[in-house]
Amino acid sequence: MSGWLILALLLVLGLGALWLSRVRGALLQACAAALLLGAAGYALQGSPGLAGAPAQGSAGRDVLPLTEARHAFYGNFSPEESWILMSEALARSGNTEDAVGILQNAVHRYPTDAHLWVGLGNALVDHAHGLTPPAEFAYRRATELSPGYPGPAFFYGLALARSGDREDAIAVWRNLLANAPKEASWRPLVEQGIAALSRPGPAAR
Repeated sequence: MSGWLILALLLVLGLGALWLSRVRGALLQACAAALLLGAAGYALQGSPGLAGAPAQGSAGRDVLPLTEARHAFYGNFSPEESWILMSEALARSGNTEDAVGILQNAVHRYPTDAHLWVGLGNALVDHAHGLTPPAEFAYRRATELSPGYPGPAFFYGLALARSGDREDAIAVWRNLLANAPKEASWRPLVEQGIAALSRPGPAAR
């Protein structure tokens, strides 16, 4: 997928997740400014107009910060949070291999925890810069362990989008909305994601 589209999707989902977390007023403005500064830094240091493979040494820049989006589905104080936060911190520093390793250990210890499997799927996507069979297995396992819960489908759709499969990502998210209660707190996050992917832009690779 075009780097600019990923950047736009990141900003939309980040702000949407903050809104769902009831961040308002000056704090929301400060968070929005931080996101925009991060986007500006990526635009200056990276190559968001290119859809090819990531440049060497840019592993940390290719990692999407998904903490707020996770919290929209799983809350801020789940028992798994410490495992996933450690993994996300390693990924942001560019150490995606150890980020995956931590969550592989976690699902080995707690094999029936759907949240950890989602985290592992996200870590695998970060490490490979796209959706891979192991990541698909992790999302599928999370779905099997929590049937009907929206979290695995949301992050699977996001992984598809990050891999350039815009149409399938939209299809997954639309199906998620079709089966969700109208009052679901996370609906706006998914709707904003669909809107961002539906905008005209460079063709996905």
